[in-house]
Amino acid sequence: MRRTITVVAAGALLMLPGCATDEPSATSSAAATGATGSGTGEQSKFFVQADYDRELALLEAAPTGPAGKPWEQALQPKMVDTAKFKKTGPHKICFSNAGLNNPWRQVGFKTMQAEVEAQRGRIEDFVHIDAEGKDQKQIADINDLLGKGCDALIVSPNTTATLTPAVATACEKGLPVIVFDRGVDTTCPVTFINPIGGYGFGHVAAEFVSGKMKPGGKVLALRILPGVDVLETRWSAAKVAFDKAGVNVVGVEFTDGDPAKTKKIVNDYLQRYGTIDGVWMDAGAVAVAAAEAFLDAGQPVPPINGEDQLDFLQLWKDKKLTAIAPTYPTYQWRTPVIAALAILDGKQVPSPWKLPQPTISQDTLDQYADPDMPPLHYAMCGCTDLPGYPDRWK
Repeated sequence: MRRTITVVAAGALLMLPGCATDEPSATSSAAATGATGSGTGEQSKFFVQADYDRELALLEAAPTGPAGKPWEQALQPKMVDTAKFKKTGPHKICFSNAGLNNPWRQVGFKTMQAEVEAQRGRIEDFVHIDAEGKDQKQIADINDLLGKGCDALIVSPNTTATLTPAVATACEKGLPVIVFDRGVDTTCPVTFINPIGGYGFGHVAAEFVSGKMKPGGKVLALRILPGVDVLETRWSAAKVAFDKAGVNVVGVEFTDGDPAKTKKIVNDYLQRYGTIDGVWMDAGAVAVAAAEAFLDAGQPVPPINGEDQLDFLQLWKDKKLTAIAPTYPTYQWRTPVIAALAILDGKQVPSPWKLPQPTISQDTLDQYADPDMPPLHYAMCGCTDLPGYPDRWK
């Protein structure tokens, strides 16, 4: 049986966090409120206490599923019946993607493509459309895919609220819909796949940074963009941890994912305060730039968090940083393909499907810092057993 892969070209590369968005950038600066520390301010409107409590509990939960395959595991799964979607293959799987406009999404999509290749014989046609970080384009993309004879539809939404009606319409067509990475405001998809989430990430990073500082020490919080749910919940959890620890958050700044802007922000704060005792980040894309700003100024890098992007892991190792890397693993891009095939087999799947969310610590750093892979590769790709590794990711 002929198997084809149809791909729409990616948009331009932007150094933004794992979740692409076209939200406008903004700046929240301690300088705007005076030279004394701004503190953490008011809690975000995105903060939901029950969700925060649930995610922190999941950090301690043991996953179920195949050992060594976290992309097939689930945390506290609740299974749903999918018998009504059972269909003889091979199948046509369609994917509406928020964007390919940052390294995290590019690594993830390569992993998804390799998973599709690994499922040859079961997938006849894989159709991918890149929304380029634009809500209206993704809405049009989904509507277009509904007329393409897809057996299952995977959606990674650009934004939550705006994409909800389009996803709901797809569900109404009787098509099995799988949402991953970010959610929508409807329970109609068969499952929603993502790791533990933003609260878990933000909590782990803030607990580490504040725990390595003296009480009352000065923290600089570097954020990427406002208004993105997973980033807002990361900051919400960090605020709780910092308030509890009694540290002094002297600035909350948006970097727009720009390394040059990040360095300038850090330099401005070093000039203003002399020293900074900790750096917290809601995404790790510019963690290297933040660390280099301290090194360029002849100052030690304070306790800092990044992610599993290899440039940060290598710098951490080379400069012996005091660091931690909570992750939003790119191996999650394998799971929607696996879920789609399970659903089309009529097998039960977890809903929601919560994946493990590992953290890289000093003890595990050597395991993940791979100098043979590109600096913008993500260590948690879960891709070493897939076709084309490592060349596909280089």
